[in-house]
Amino acid sequence: MSKLPVKDMKGNQQGEYDVAEDLLVFDKGGQAVHDAVVAHRAKARGGNASTKTRGEVRGSGSKPWKQKGLGRARVGTKQNPVWRGGGVAFGPRPRKYAKRIPKKVAKLAFRRAFSEKVAAGDVMLLDQLVIAEPRTRILADVVSGLGIAGLTLVLVESMDDNLKMASRNMADVDVKPVSDVNTYDLLRYANILIVKDGMQKLEARLGKTGDAGSAK
Repeated sequence: MSKLPVKDMKGNQQGEYDVAEDLLVFDKGGQAVHDAVVAHRAKARGGNASTKTRGEVRGSGSKPWKQKGLGRARVGTKQNPVWRGGGVAFGPRPRKYAKRIPKKVAKLAFRRAFSEKVAAGDVMLLDQLVIAEPRTRILADVVSGLGIAGLTLVLVESMDDNLKMASRNMADVDVKPVSDVNTYDLLRYANILIVKDGMQKLEARLGKTGDAGSAK
């Protein structure tokens, strides 16, 4: 059974939290993690690059000069790709890069990524996170008091306005509901800080009976 340290908002130790071993996986899932990250990054691509074909370039459709007798290369229209200002042959067109992976593979990837974070000691629990005012300084003091440095992902059961406003100006800290976190998030951030009331929902996503469709 793996244990996670539990601290309060001032950084004081409040005990440990036991994570059931059947929620963690280490013997498989490496390829699943790779597939999940590739799918996530592919989905984020805009796919908006576009060039005009010779049929879309503006210009006359008449033949610039006659076919034979002038000693020049033959040409049909000014819009041909060989000429400057003409169309583009085989250029990029708007498309979707999204990839689909099976729900079971996505869930396995999520479990493996979280398991590796736990094993590396990069996961910490916070007994509660109360932001009374929408001030960045309050959240910044909490993070610094915990001794956390580097990119940090804070997972909460649900977002409130004060927390949202307090976190938006922090470049190294991102706050998300547990339901929105995905495999790429777990790998991207050096530290994972979980508010204790959101741990039950996270365990539901990790467990066999959890919502497999929510693992991204």
